[in-house]
Amino acid sequence: MQHSLWRDPAPLILASTSTTRRELLASAGLACEAIAPDVDERAIEAQCRDRGAAPEEIAIALARAKALNVSARRPDSLVIGADQVLACEGTLFHKPQSRDDAERQIAQLSGNVHHLHAGVAIARGGEVVAAFCDTATMSMRALTGDEIRLYLALAGDSAMWSVGAYRLEGAGIHLFERVDGAHSTVLGLPLLPLLSHLRRLGALSL
Repeated sequence: MQHSLWRDPAPLILASTSTTRRELLASAGLACEAIAPDVDERAIEAQCRDRGAAPEEIAIALARAKALNVSARRPDSLVIGADQVLACEGTLFHKPQSRDDAERQIAQLSGNVHHLHAGVAIARGGEVVAAFCDTATMSMRALTGDEIRLYLALAGDSAMWSVGAYRLEGAGIHLFERVDGAHSTVLGLPLLPLLSHLRRLGALSL
């Protein structure tokens, strides 16, 4: 007898080309097809901020836009959109654009507590059928300039891959003294609430 967790007749779609998010789904036994969304993230963020949206709301708005964009192309499938917003003392951070930018980001986060808001939306047929946000609280050590530069030398190009210039699954773990929140939330796709919503939608057999 062949067993499968996925019971929906259409394949699961991830509206992202993030290897980390795809690997998180695979770790939960869920194969997916990854499709890159075509959305202007900065424009959506600016619209949200103009109306006074909280970082959590911005993360959900970005996730909804991605899920809907791909759902229009694959209307029969459940499509997962996800985005992550890093907020520290009222400032929102984006992926660093250069080594100097990465150094500045870490220096600003050093010795402070920041929050990673992971927004997720699930769409089908061009409509959002579920949306939520989960948050991790990150306490970064107070770092010297030499320590920051050493970390960046160890991290190499991977420091440019993530908002905040760190990846907790790599050398970035050395930057922190405490992390409160699910590991999958830190990585950008909160698995427990996501699986709960997929179960509610009848897409999982377990």
